[in-house]
Amino acid sequence: QVQLVESGGGLVQAGGSLTLSCAASGSIASGNSMGWYRQAPGQQREFVARISSDGFTNYALFVKGRFSISRDNARNTVALQMNSLKPEDTAVYYCSYSVSRWSTPNYWGQGTQVTVSS
Repeated sequence: QVQLVESGGGLVQAGGSLTLSCAASGSIASGNSMGWYRQAPGQQREFVARISSDGFTNYALFVKGRFSISRDNARNTVALQMNSLKPEDTAVYYCSYSVSRWSTPNYWGQGTQVTVSS
């Protein structure tokens, strides 16, 4: 089992920045990947970004260089730096953990709300 705890959500004005953090604990496997998904009201959960344990990254197209994902393997943490935020970025952001590099997530955090006001 892996537990994920997110932090860092909140309310920000359009054009502002936020950093989300997620700490993993439990049975952490080598070769895993961690990432972020989001879900807006009435929408399906969608992929945002992910990073493997050896540092390879993937981003959703709508990120367009605005978001940056990073991780600290020693602390089993992952962070999502979000810049130039837009109202359409408003959503609940979920941390994810996959036991192998690019598999679909096996574990989810509880989610953290990000609200971007116009």
